[in-house]
Amino acid sequence: MPNFQWSGRDSERRPAGGVIESRSRTQVAQMLAGMGIVPVSIEPLQEVQDAGATLARWLRRDRIGAQERLMFSRQMGTLLRAGVPIMRALQGLQESATHAGMQRLLADLRTGLDSGLELSQAMARHAEAFDRFYVSMVRVGESTGQLAEIFDSLYEHLDFQRLMGEQVKSALRYPKFVLAAMAVALVIINIYVIPAFAKVFAGMKVELPLMTRVLLASSRFMLAAWPGLLGAGVFAWVASRAALARPAGRAAWDRWKLRLPIAGTVLRKSALSRACRSLALVLKSGVPVLDGLTLAAAVSENAFIEAAVLGMREGVQRGETVLMAARKAGIFTPIVLQMVMVGEESGTLEAMLEEVGLLYQREVEYELKTMSQQIEPILVFFLGGLVLVLALGVFMPMWDLGKAAIK
Repeated sequence: MPNFQWSGRDSERRPAGGVIESRSRTQVAQMLAGMGIVPVSIEPLQEVQDAGATLARWLRRDRIGAQERLMFSRQMGTLLRAGVPIMRALQGLQESATHAGMQRLLADLRTGLDSGLELSQAMARHAEAFDRFYVSMVRVGESTGQLAEIFDSLYEHLDFQRLMGEQVKSALRYPKFVLAAMAVALVIINIYVIPAFAKVFAGMKVELPLMTRVLLASSRFMLAAWPGLLGAGVFAWVASRAALARPAGRAAWDRWKLRLPIAGTVLRKSALSRACRSLALVLKSGVPVLDGLTLAAAVSENAFIEAAVLGMREGVQRGETVLMAARKAGIFTPIVLQMVMVGEESGTLEAMLEEVGLLYQREVEYELKTMSQQIEPILVFFLGGLVLVLALGVFMPMWDLGKAAIK
């Protein structure tokens, strides 16, 4: 739900203000009236945030990252489990924090609590630091009185997310580096190497082989049209960013990534592992299935998987079982569907979903270990083909010239 910043006067005509999480301005006005406050202004919090401060945080690079959220969850869980009140815990963390952005965040959380907000409401004002899943889990902990356990679960969840992301990035780092090196080599060869040989070939006064003519034509084209190529590259980058900012473009891109020959399988299983582990966590915390599916969809970090999980939510809302909805989604393997069926029939759905998440995690780890062995032959093939084309294009005319000189 959105947050609204309000100002008004209490029953004694004194000025008052604060932030309330609600569905609409009307509901906020009703809540204030029940508190004996006459509202003067009610504005969505997004409209009153300081854009300059947001830009300054971005320029100073002191935004809250995954590592800061991870440590915050661990420290809050430890302090609350030791019986430290929330205000004292936030104060202690603020005083010991070395990250400038984290210090400001903790100070604002304390200010929100002082103004009468709950911790989840204060966190909801910082969407750049705490996503909807995080805030919803904290709200569940507040309502059930298990806030320390929720922070411990969030720490494990964030650590799992970090581990999966690092493993995928580590596996894709090598092919990205090789492809980038090949692209740089092609540019250097077309700009510096081939033009030098072109002067030699021009003095031969003989018909050049087809491969050599292709290389010379590509070099001349790059030298003549490099401003247009550079502009086209910049335009393509900007257009792709704009397309990815739209839901339809993001969904198409995420769907295409899942169809990649080798990396697509890893990305699919990684997204499903995050979704299943998240759904197991929220169900274990007492969140209803419908709300849990909504939160799990947002955590998958893939628009195609997110749409499929939301489709499951619609099916469950119509009265279908989780198994039927999962089968219609078409994103789970038969063995996973069997585990979901067992979990539903035995009343241990959250435990089975956690097992499914671990199953996908082990499969991702195995795929990542063998990914380099699968990608290396492909990269060697393309690299060998590139060297062959260059060698034939450059040395065939010189070979013909040598044979002519011998004769």
